[in-house]
Amino acid sequence: METRRLGRLEHLSTVLIYGGAALSDVPQDVADDSIRFALEAGINHFDTAPAYGGSELHLGRWMPTIRDRIFLATKTGDRRADDAYASIVRSLERLRVERVDLLQLHAVGDLEDLGAATGPGGAVEGAARAKDESLVAAIGITGHGMQAPAVHLEALRRFPFDTVLTPFNHRLAREPAYLRDFDALAAETQARDVGLMVIKTGARNLWRAGETPRYATWYEPLDEQAHIDAAVAFALARPEVTGIATAGDVRLLPMFVEAERRRGSLGSARIDEELWRVPEFEPTFVRVEGREFPDWLGPLLPGS
Repeated sequence: METRRLGRLEHLSTVLIYGGAALSDVPQDVADDSIRFALEAGINHFDTAPAYGGSELHLGRWMPTIRDRIFLATKTGDRRADDAYASIVRSLERLRVERVDLLQLHAVGDLEDLGAATGPGGAVEGAARAKDESLVAAIGITGHGMQAPAVHLEALRRFPFDTVLTPFNHRLAREPAYLRDFDALAAETQARDVGLMVIKTGARNLWRAGETPRYATWYEPLDEQAHIDAAVAFALARPEVTGIATAGDVRLLPMFVEAERRRGSLGSARIDEELWRVPEFEPTFVRVEGREFPDWLGPLLPGS
């Protein structure tokens, strides 16, 4: 699998990053099979979070044998320094490691939340303390919403984050304002030598109202191989992107791996043709008639 340099961290991360959200609510044997598959496919960058149910615990079982083979990232959703520091310590215990390679401020998607996380007494101080104590090697930021790229650009002005994990896919890129903000963020990450990773590459829409979700993802994912092939190829065509997080359902991981293998055969015209044909393809961060809008996304709507 192709690797790309993760900014100034210098790690050569695989272009597919194992999305630990897929391990949130699965039995041990299913989790082990998925982790084993990822390793055999060549994935060397694993991303998890305390908010992902049993994910850290599942990965923790593997750490005694694979820790020196992988780049390990987790997150904190806390916004106060002391709380963030405590959550980092708990994550290390759950992961059975002495240090993680990357600690990310989780789900920062608007300026108010950014202010809480990076202001006096904010989470970034707790993360910096953990870094000073060699509990974490680097600090990053993640987030959702239509404002995410702009918020993450502002984040780089407030703190020297080592990485950014922000949403990007073909449907979001059709929104002129979103693409403008993503382009500006991408340029800034290049200028500052910051690793730029993306999420929601395979997001198709929100779930239909009244529909029982077919996957563990909070959104309806693309689940046809041709569409995933094109979605992965589209995101990785951006040279600034160091990697994409795989979708939050273990059943989709093999399709992402296959897409990474096939992407060299897809030109831009074929990618566009395939993705423009996806029916009911909409951003997952806006209200769509007939679709369930998660309550937690409400504060991230423009004007909220």
